[in-house]
This record gives sequence, structure tokens and C-alpha cells, in this order.
Amino acid sequence: MATTIKFGTSGWRGIIAQDFTFDNVRLATRGIADYLLAERQRDDSPLKDRRPVVILAHDTRFLGREFALAAAEVLADAGLEPLLCNRDTPTPVVAHNIRIRHALGGINFTASHNPAEYQGLKFSPFNGAPAPPEVTSRIEQAIARRQAEGWSFRGSVVGTYRCPTFDPQPAYFRQIRRLVDMEVIGRRRLKVAVNVCHGTGRGYLDRLLREAGARVTVLNEKPDPLFGGHHPEPDAAGMAEVSKLVRAGKARLGLGTDGDADRFGVVDADGRWLTPNQVLVLTLYHLVQNRGWKGSVVRTVPTSHQVDAVAALFGVKVHETPVGFKYIGALMESEPVVVGGEESGGLSIRGHVPEKDGILACLLMAELVATENRSLGRILADLEKKTGPFHTERLNIRIVPEQKEAILRRLAAGLDRIGPFRVEQFVTTDGYKFLLPDQEWVAFRASGTEPMVRCYIEARSRSHLARLRKACQELLKL
Repeated sequence: MATTIKFGTSGWRGIIAQDFTFDNVRLATRGIADYLLAERQRDDSPLKDRRPVVILAHDTRFLGREFALAAAEVLADAGLEPLLCNRDTPTPVVAHNIRIRHALGGINFTASHNPAEYQGLKFSPFNGAPAPPEVTSRIEQAIARRQAEGWSFRGSVVGTYRCPTFDPQPAYFRQIRRLVDMEVIGRRRLKVAVNVCHGTGRGYLDRLLREAGARVTVLNEKPDPLFGGHHPEPDAAGMAEVSKLVRAGKARLGLGTDGDADRFGVVDADGRWLTPNQVLVLTLYHLVQNRGWKGSVVRTVPTSHQVDAVAALFGVKVHETPVGFKYIGALMESEPVVVGGEESGGLSIRGHVPEKDGILACLLMAELVATENRSLGRILADLEKKTGPFHTERLNIRIVPEQKEAILRRLAAGLDRIGPFRVEQFVTTDGYKFLLPDQEWVAFRASGTEPMVRCYIEARSRSHLARLRKACQELLKL
């Protein structure tokens, strides 16, 4: 039990049987229980008078249900009431049920879009949002105290503990029917190809589309802990099979979800995969233009400024947050936000959970296509006539480990120019972001686990994108 358990942007993740073991899961769960029990003792805590229910869930990964049962046993031993979802469950479905059942929180065993050898534990507090740093740091401290005491737990034989279960789907479906115009999707009889990546999205995204009246072709719907030998991610590569179906005329729209259905993938009528940046722009446009929604929009530091340009067309205020949906979710809980999203494929809207929902994002794209009866690409092209083009790219640049700190010090000191481009503003909200003339920019974020720097670039022309790419690559060489 020597592993130090640390919570990152989306919980604690590790390689199964190496870091992610039953002993460590029990230890992490005990730390969460300690945090919840301490909170319930505070007079001003929102948890004080709630029934001590903790919702448990898992995705389709190896040993997901068994890890959830091990956690349930620890929670019950601590005097809490575990309640397990009756099948592998999407992250946004867990979040919604935490809220409507007034639970203390939830523990979801998922590593999202990571490779099959990874497993993860994600804790969500009572509002269903990703746990903020002030919560995860307290959980980490509780884990460290238990570890220092030599705490251990002798549980039942793996997989045999009996935990109460429930079906979280009906409540979530009622929520989606309130948020999405299912009738307009049905009237168009949309032909849709759906890739659920062998994950939790099956029986959710496809079923909702069919219920609306769409004609649906489903790919990779069989649960598979190896995800067919691929990352369970609906990026351009993960949606390639869907793109072929669309180009062959077998669907008008392609949609996809990742392993736990919190991320989305969208393929347009011509078979082109749309970036999450573009989907966020389209969602903002749709909710303001077609529904008349009012409020602000929230995006993370490395998310496209095309969001800002479209927001300016409608007089919508823009908030910029650090990377991590927990920061977006916090703003969504504190003020009316039309939509919040990030370039990595997370999105949610007003009236919904402050957590990523790939199912909802996909359904909103189907609704937009049905509402305007034209392709997403056509809508984007019309928007670009007003805002001008935006070209984005993300690079993972490997660096010499011994030079990492020197490179980060250089970036932290600020730069006057990046290649031939003058720096107009230096932003340090998350990593190092350099704003250039004409809404162009670059941002750098260091990986916490690898000798790598992630470089995000946005330019107004492809030639500028190429020049900025070359300048950033040179900049990270000492």
C-alpha cells in the first residue's frame, strides 16, 4: 500500500494491478468517507441533514463492478449508505442522480477516454460536479492519515459483497427530454450513425435518438473492457468508421461518446469530424439564436476564441477558467450560463448538471441540424463570414527531462515575441498563454507526469498556424 494517491483534473487514475489495486481503492474510499463524515459534523455544511447516501457507479472497464462493491463495503463499514447503479453508467447520469436523490456525493469508477489498462476513481460532491481542489486536498489528507496509521480493511471475497442497487436511467431520460427538443429531431427523421466506443453510452444516446424518431445505426455497442483494442475516445481517429458511413450516404450525421459518455464526437454531413471547439461554438449559437437563451458562456484557457467572437455577435459575456470542468461547473452553479465547455470535449448547458455530458452534446447537435435543416459545416461557414476563420491545433511536444524546469522558467518570465508575432498580453490563469494581434494566441501547459509540454495554437490563417507551430517547437528547445 505504498502508492501515494493523488487526485488530478478528473480524480485518481492508475494502471490496474500496479497502482489501482483493491487495497488502494479501499484506502481511497475510506479517505472519502472520512471527509464526508467530517462535513456532516459542521453546522453550516449542506451535508449536515442529508441522508448518508453515496451513489456508486462504474464504466465498462476491467473489474469496474468489483471495485465499486469493494468501495461500497468500506462506505457501509463507516456508517454511510452505498447505492450502486444497476449497470455500467455514464458519468453525467451519475451526476444527475446525485443531485435529484440529494446524496452526499458519488464515487464513479472510470478512467474516461484513457487506454484499457487504466482504471480511475472519480469523486463528485453533493452537487454532482467534479470535486474541486479544496475537497480533493482534504480527501488526500485523510488518505495520508489513514495510511500513516497503517489502516487496512479485510473485505469480503472480491465481487461477493451485496449492495443495494437502483436504475439511474429513468430520471436522466426525464431530464434530457426537458433539455432537448426531441420532436424536431423526430420530424426530420434524421439518419444518424452512433459510435459508443464499447462504453456506457449504449442504451442511452442511441435509445434517446430512436425514441425521438431518428433512424440510428450503432457501432461498437458491445461492452468491452479492452475497447476493441483502441482508446475509447470519439476523436477524429475514433470516429473514422462513422465518417465512412456518413460519406457513403448511410447517415446524415455522426455522433459518438467516450468510455464513460462525458465526452462527445461529431461528424458532419460530408464525413468531416468537427473539433470540440467547433461543437461548443455551434451549441452557443444554437441556444442563443434558435432558443433565445440569455446568460454567459464559459470556456477554459486553451479553448478557441471563436467562442468569444460568436459571443460578441450576440452580446454574450465570456468567462475564462483554468483547465478542468470543475472550474466551469463552479461558475455554472453561481450564475446563469448558457453553455460551458472545453477544447478536450466537455460541455454542459444551463439547467443541467455542472459536469460534462457527451450524450447531451450529441443530442443538441442533432437538434440543431433538424431545426435549421442544414449541415453543421454550413452553419459554421455562415458564422465565419461574420467572425472570420479560426484555425486551432494542439501539439504534445516532448522535451529533454533535465531541461523541463529551465523551459518552464523561461515561459514564466514572459516573452516579447513568439517567432515573428508580437505578444500583446501574458495570461497565467493556467499555464502560460500569450495573446497575439488579431485574436491569435498560443498557450503552454506542462504535463505533470511526462517530460512533455502541451502547446495550443490558434491562428486566423493556415499560414500563420504553420509559422506559429514552427515558432513554438523552436521555443521549447534550449
